[in-house]
Amino acid sequence: MRTLTPVIAVVSAVALTVGLAACGSTDDAASAGAISLQNCGRTVTLDAPATRAITVNQGATESALAVGAGPDLAGTAYLDDAIAPRYQQAYDAVPVLAEKYPDLETVLSKKPDLVAASYSSAFGDKGIGSRDELGGLGIATYVSPFGCENKADRPATSWDAIAGEASDYGTLFGRTTEADAENQTMRATLSRLAQAAHGKGVKVLWWDNETTAPSVGAGQGGPQLIMEAVGATNVFAALPGSWADASWEQVVAADPEVIVLIDANFSSAESKRAYLESDPVLRDLKAVQNQAYVVIPFSESTPGARTIDGAVALSDALGAR
Repeated sequence: MRTLTPVIAVVSAVALTVGLAACGSTDDAASAGAISLQNCGRTVTLDAPATRAITVNQGATESALAVGAGPDLAGTAYLDDAIAPRYQQAYDAVPVLAEKYPDLETVLSKKPDLVAASYSSAFGDKGIGSRDELGGLGIATYVSPFGCENKADRPATSWDAIAGEASDYGTLFGRTTEADAENQTMRATLSRLAQAAHGKGVKVLWWDNETTAPSVGAGQGGPQLIMEAVGATNVFAALPGSWADASWEQVVAADPEVIVLIDANFSSAESKRAYLESDPVLRDLKAVQNQAYVVIPFSESTPGARTIDGAVALSDALGAR
């Protein structure tokens, strides 16, 4: 059995967004007029497309860069792992305000017209200030639909919902043409992955974090969406939610053929691999015996601009078995 080597793949079709990010918007942002859209039970309004936005999570940053809004960012913060190579040049031109969430004073010093985040925690007690507080200061706010504070406001995780968030970013920055191109590329890639079906019949464990009770990809989130895209079988698809706490006894009973190891600043893939191979029971798992690992960055496992990259990475790795 071949070893599956770490893969952080980016398909050539997706790479065409590099050119879009490097160029100015084909929309005339300055004259696009007022903006209004619904977000997490709120109405987000701007007098004109954002030109001094701040993004305070990696997903939000890469969603903005995906539609070519790098020149419209006054600052960014909080990475979970490395920025995707195709966004690196645009990202490097944006000031980094803090390693995690910046304080409100730092945010206000940039005079933003918009603050966008992946998670509602950005506007919580340990974040930069509430959405109401920022709104009172004339600053619009946006949260990924998948991170709405009220779970009832969150859409079911789907490729259509991911496309909807991309369209929101296109609207916020007056770059709807770029958002449409991003979504078209995503759908073309999904079609190619479905035809290849490299995961057909393969049982996969998606391990995100934790060792006492492993946090695994469950049946309703980004990991499940990725595994479905390549035809693979998620051994924990029956668990509710996006991620869930499982037990090692359940993992042993499932005996997966392939293990996806999430790589993040808070939990490295290498540490998880070392744990599996040092445990006297887990090292006898079929996937561990065959060194059948696929390394995927955390940012490719959450719904957003890079979820399609996670699907490509898994497809390519399974196709190389």
